[in-house]
Amino acid sequence: MKELPAIVAALLAAPEKGAVLATLVAAEGSSYRRPGARLLLLADGRRVGSISGGCLEEDVIARAAAVRATGQAEAVVYDTSSENDLVWGVGLGCHGVVRVLIELLAPQPAWAEALARRFEQRRAAELSIIHGGEDRSAWGTRLAAPGDCADPGRLFAETVAPPIALVIFGAGDDAQPLARLAHELGWRVTVADPRAAFATAARFPTAHRLLVGPANELVAQAAPDATTLAVVMTHHYVHDVPLLRDLLARPLAYLGLLGPRQRAEKILADLAADGFTPTPEQRARLHAPVGLDLGADGPEPVALAILAEMQAALAGRDARPLRERTRPIHE
Repeated sequence: MKELPAIVAALLAAPEKGAVLATLVAAEGSSYRRPGARLLLLADGRRVGSISGGCLEEDVIARAAAVRATGQAEAVVYDTSSENDLVWGVGLGCHGVVRVLIELLAPQPAWAEALARRFEQRRAAELSIIHGGEDRSAWGTRLAAPGDCADPGRLFAETVAPPIALVIFGAGDDAQPLARLAHELGWRVTVADPRAAFATAARFPTAHRLLVGPANELVAQAAPDATTLAVVMTHHYVHDVPLLRDLLARPLAYLGLLGPRQRAEKILADLAADGFTPTPEQRARLHAPVGLDLGADGPEPVALAILAEMQAALAGRDARPLRERTRPIHE
């Protein structure tokens, strides 16, 4: 989720008092966002994140002023389950009930500092958001502790994963929109290429890391783990062969190869001839050609097709149209 790292960054960059955080802590039925969605309201008027499609934010902002003035957290229930629901004169028709905790934060809260460290270390963290009980002074967000109440009516417990890591092997022009769009999703992007003139900050200003080195050393430099997404798109056969060999040997979350199917089969055949034959499991992890069939033509649509397939793989979905889905969207 993009918004929590952005909220953490905003909190640590704004030491002044008065930041108010709204967290969606419970949802029944249909809702635009699920528990864990957050909206940060900074004292200077800036907003980071969202808890709905825009229908609840106006009321939350109004309530945040009272929370900021009193320092007392507030839990608000929004019920849009009725066919005739009217909120500020607008029928939402979401057919759900959501509970939102609105709390005043201390400057640079300890949990935000801890999350920032965990994100850099690529480690998960446990948060507890207490939103019920007689003692309102205990309401709010904190790092989980052994003594936290287990009552789901009073506590929303959340495992916060670090931002998704994507390594793009290849810094050609078509890698630029891929890096840019992945950054918009909140992913941590590494761009790696044997050519120093291509893997530059000027060409990839949103990349978290830029790596340059021989193709047979780049995977070791990038050090992708089992949670990493990787795509090979150097457009140079001699680079793609060692890159794919080294990546296939790692248990990645996703591995894609740009180019036609015949090219991928030739690379695999060459690897086998050199003594490396991928296992059936390794071959099953390889998406080649990479991306969904969106009719993409050009760098930006191709980047969209690649990211869409990655997102589906992360979520364990088959990428079919939602109108064909018979089960709830959020499970």
